[in-house]
Amino acid sequence: MKIMVYPGSFDPITLGHLDIIKRASKMADKVIVAIMHNPSKKCYFSLEERMEFIRKSVKDLDNVEVDFSDGLMVDYLKKVSATAAIRGLRAITDFEYELQWAAFNQNLDPDFEAVFLMANSEHSFLSSSIVREIGRMGGDIKKMVPQEIYEEIQNKLKDKV
Repeated sequence: MKIMVYPGSFDPITLGHLDIIKRASKMADKVIVAIMHNPSKKCYFSLEERMEFIRKSVKDLDNVEVDFSDGLMVDYLKKVSATAAIRGLRAITDFEYELQWAAFNQNLDPDFEAVFLMANSEHSFLSSSIVREIGRMGGDIKKMVPQEIYEEIQNKLKDKV
């Protein structure tokens, strides 16, 4: 069974993330969307909220699961017997960061593999931080997040102004 992991903070999940998940689900028997704990990031939404947002967004994808880890990503990949990590690329700056990220993980585990998917051009500007910023300022994020969670995220962002 080919298992791939899509790691990230997903704070919150965007349509760009969902596009990568859908495309990855066609490449693997199972895709695990893994919320990774990053001590250098202060997340806006709780772990439980982020997991629920992702679950609602991928409910129609039978081979996609949601999980979390507070350890090293390479250790998580081994734990779930994953063949690779999935990463999305939006711009050249993403490539530079992801190249370093892949090299770092290969240094930790020589068997580490990464699969990079180019963002769909309609989502290439999207990031969770942009969604949070626009939503907190009262802007409409309807074209940025999955419709299943749009109202919930929009309301939470307005409430936290």
